[in-house]
Amino acid sequence: MADSTQQQFETAIRSAAGAGHDRTLEDLQRLVRIPSVSWPAFDPANVARSADAIAELLRETGVFDVVDVRRAPVEGGTELGHPAVVARREAKAGRPTVLLYAHHDVQPPGKDEDWETPPFEPTVRDGRMYGRGAADDKAGVMAHIGAVRSLAAAAEAEGRELDLGIALFIEGEEEWGSESFGNFLRENRELLEADAIIVADSSNWDEVTPALTVALRGAVACNVRIDTLDHASHSGMFGGAVPDAMMAAVRLLDTLWDADGSVAVEGFGSVEMDVPHYDEDRLRQETGLLDGVQPIGRGAILSRLWAQPSISITGIDAPDVANASNTLIPGVRVRLSGRIAPGEDPVAAYAALTKHLEDHAPFGARVTIEEPNLGQPFKVDTSGWAVADVRGAMADAWEREPVDIGVGGSIPFIAELVDEFPAAQILVTGVEDPDGRAHSPNESLHLESFRKAVLTEALFLARVNTHDA
Repeated sequence: MADSTQQQFETAIRSAAGAGHDRTLEDLQRLVRIPSVSWPAFDPANVARSADAIAELLRETGVFDVVDVRRAPVEGGTELGHPAVVARREAKAGRPTVLLYAHHDVQPPGKDEDWETPPFEPTVRDGRMYGRGAADDKAGVMAHIGAVRSLAAAAEAEGRELDLGIALFIEGEEEWGSESFGNFLRENRELLEADAIIVADSSNWDEVTPALTVALRGAVACNVRIDTLDHASHSGMFGGAVPDAMMAAVRLLDTLWDADGSVAVEGFGSVEMDVPHYDEDRLRQETGLLDGVQPIGRGAILSRLWAQPSISITGIDAPDVANASNTLIPGVRVRLSGRIAPGEDPVAAYAALTKHLEDHAPFGARVTIEEPNLGQPFKVDTSGWAVADVRGAMADAWEREPVDIGVGGSIPFIAELVDEFPAAQILVTGVEDPDGRAHSPNESLHLESFRKAVLTEALFLARVNTHDA
C-alpha cells in the first residue's frame, strides 16, 4: 500500500483531474474539428494543422524540455511521411521514463448522410461525444495530455518534485499504414527511448470496466485481380460458354472459407487463449447483426475474434448496378483484409494466401495479387512492474478490476517499438468501448470512460515517479 505522502499526492491528482476535465474535453473538441485524414486523397495541410495544435497544447503544460513537430521518410523512399509530434522531459534521481503513444490522424468520414451530426463538428449527447476521431484516437492524445496536466498540477499544489521521465510520440499516419514509423523511431531514438510504453489506441471491456490489451492479431491484406477476357462481350450471346471475371471471382473467393465461415486457407493457424465469457446476444448488440443472421466460425466467440484468423472482403472494383450493361465482365479486382492469430508470421501467412488463391483459380482464370500490406501480431509480457502498476491504477480509477483482453484488430507498429526498444515494457490501453464505432459513421466517445482513462494514466505516472529505473 502506498505511504501517506503518496496517498496525499494521489488525492491531489484526483482533484486536479476533476478540475481540468472540462478543459480537456474542450481541447478534444478543438482537435476533432480539424479533419486530419491521412489518406492520400485528402488535404495533408489538415494533418499538419492538427500536429501544430497538439504541439502547442504540450508546450503549454510547461513539463517538457523538448516539444517538436517532425517527419521522417517513408519506408523505402525519400518522400516524407505525415508530421508527428514529439516531446520529452528527462528523468532524474534514477526514475524510469514512460513513452506515451497515440495518433492524431483519423479515418475518412465517409458519407455525410450516414452521420446523425456532422463528422467534424463534435456533438455531445446522452453522455457521449460524436465525431470522427472523437474516440480513435484524438481521445488517446488528450488522455495523455490530460494525465500530464493533472500530474503537473498536483505536483505544484503539493510542492512535490517530478523525477520520472516522460516522452510523447503522437503519430500522424497510423490510419494510412504508419509508412514512416520505422524510420521515425530510428531517427528519434534518443528522444523516444523509455522503460515503459503506453500505446493508447485500444478499447475497454465495456463502459464501466477497464481493460488491458494483451494480444493483437496481425494483418495480411492485399488486392486480388481476376481476369478471364481481354475485352467485354455480350452476355446473351456468349454467357453459358465463356466464364466472366465476376463468376470466377465469386467461385475463387468462396474457397477461402469452410461452410461455417471459418478460414479454410492452409497455413492460417490459431492459438489457445483463455477468454472471458461473451455470448451471442452481446455480439449482436455490439455489431448490429440482423435478426436471423447467424454468427460464423467455431469455438468461443472471443476465441474467434482474438485467437483465430479471419478473412474479409472489404472492397470490389466492378461495374455498379446503375451502370450494369449486358456484358460479360472481363476483369474484377477485390480487396482482401486478413487477420492472423497472435504468434503467427505474416510473411508465411501471405505466402499461404497467395498459394491458395493461385491453386484455386477456377476455369484457368488469371489471378494477380498486388499491394500486400502485412502487420505483425503481438502478445504482451504481463510479468513486469508496469503491468502491475497500470492494473492497479485502472482498478483505483474505475473502482472495478480490469479485464485482460485480446483485440481482433491489428496495431502492427507495436512490433517495431519492440524491435527498437526491446527492454521496454509495452502497455496497450485505450479510451474506446464496444459502442464507439471507430472507423464507422457516428463514431463516439463515452465521456465517463474517458474521465476514468485520464485519471488512470495520471495515477500510473504518479506511481512510476516512485520507481527505480
